[in-house]
Amino acid sequence: MNRGLFSFFVEQKAEILEQTAEHLWLTLMALTIAIVLSVPVGILMTRYKKLAKPVLGIVNVIQTIPSLALLGFMIPLLGIGTVPAITALFLYALLPIIRNTYTGIIETDPAIREAARGMGMTDFQSLIQIELPLALPTLFAGIKTATVINVGVATLTALIGAGGLGEFIFRGIALNNVHMILAGAIPAALMALMFDFFLGLIQHQIKQRRKRIVIPALILLVILLGAVTWNKLDYNENSFKAGFPSEFIHREDGYQGLRNLYHLDLEVMDMDIGLMYDAIHNKKVDLVSGFSTDGRIGAFDLVVLDDDKHYFPPYHAAPLVRKQLIDTYPEIKDALDKIAGKINNPQMAALNYLADDARISPREVAVSFLESLDLKTTRQPAGHADLIIGSKNFTENFILAEMFKILIENYTTLNVDLKLGFGGTKLVFDALRNGDIDLYPEYTGTGLLVLMPEEGRDTSIMYSREAVYEYVQKEFRERYDIYWLSPLGFNNTHAMVMRREQAERLGILSISDLAEYLQKE
Repeated sequence: MNRGLFSFFVEQKAEILEQTAEHLWLTLMALTIAIVLSVPVGILMTRYKKLAKPVLGIVNVIQTIPSLALLGFMIPLLGIGTVPAITALFLYALLPIIRNTYTGIIETDPAIREAARGMGMTDFQSLIQIELPLALPTLFAGIKTATVINVGVATLTALIGAGGLGEFIFRGIALNNVHMILAGAIPAALMALMFDFFLGLIQHQIKQRRKRIVIPALILLVILLGAVTWNKLDYNENSFKAGFPSEFIHREDGYQGLRNLYHLDLEVMDMDIGLMYDAIHNKKVDLVSGFSTDGRIGAFDLVVLDDDKHYFPPYHAAPLVRKQLIDTYPEIKDALDKIAGKINNPQMAALNYLADDARISPREVAVSFLESLDLKTTRQPAGHADLIIGSKNFTENFILAEMFKILIENYTTLNVDLKLGFGGTKLVFDALRNGDIDLYPEYTGTGLLVLMPEEGRDTSIMYSREAVYEYVQKEFRERYDIYWLSPLGFNNTHAMVMRREQAERLGILSISDLAEYLQKE
């Protein structure tokens, strides 16, 4: 551990300990519920063998569902926070415990069961005194597997406001802060190793003493659960909650500056950018940090609060391209310039709406729009890719990346591959600088306030569209050998978004109105 990382751990020790406790509690709570329900199900399957195939089939299917998809599915049903998080972790713990309980009992030597019956034991007595004790090592191996799985999956629950060590990990990914990533990853890894070691010891003791260790092990689990506060399950339903992605919470032009300027006092939950609109639509949060061209604003009947103190700078979209690519293939600039200045805010919002609400694929949306401009879209090249286009992990970037691909393939002889869905601005920009991708859609405000180093950065120009574009264009060429091509026309600036019905009922039209309402509360 280098000196900088050690210093970071010392500075953030209180938050690291808090998140570790949250992570431990989520894991143990889900595990306890899974044990209480799974062991009886596994036992029942050994007595009614026709149940085994359908039950194992169901829990196998659950195990194959991607974690983030399962968490997203939980939001409309259970909201955000610890309840859906524990539910998801519980579901992932089912398979190893049920399967090992069933396997451990069913593989008991038939001769031993026959001997038990010959001694006059009932089926229940045979189960409790013979079969279950013999199956305990296998059963406990399933518990051990479920625990380690849950420690890893629990990092994702930070994306729905459940806390845990995932908060540091996703915050670090968004901000490209390695120390922050390790502040979440190292304790999570140590926790998994700790569980693996101690549960392994208990498993070994079970093999030696079986019945004598069961009750102490269960008591230890209850003590661990009781050590963490149970009120984490309860949210104050009357509090005003905001769901923001990690990058917005911590970036210079995000929540930190907004809070200081408007004197906001919000209960902020760190959320995945793809889940926060579902959260506000389902009334699980009251405010999200959207973008002015988001299609879901109209789709979900949301309203953008007026930024009456003009906090958010302009964010004009433009292709960001490696200089080497333009030097090698100058025709790319001409191809992409065909949509320069051709997309306004209402048009981009409509395109996002088609992908988000009408569930039309980003490529189909891109093709339809380009055809409306009488541009060619029909070439379907095959063979080795000459360049790679990347994108961030949200709908608008997907659509723009598809547009870039179609234009380049139809107005040059080049073949294009896509790498979509980078999980943060710094990640996709580093991929561009390292040559892993060749271009991607970026925003001038992000270029100025996130990608430029703070030292010597000129923020006095940040509210002028032309000045910001000229500044980042010049600086990126000199610093990184990266070009900003012509802007596409729309301004996708940050926006504070509420449900229209709630905003009108509370009389909140602007961010200042929101601050005033919160002060009264």
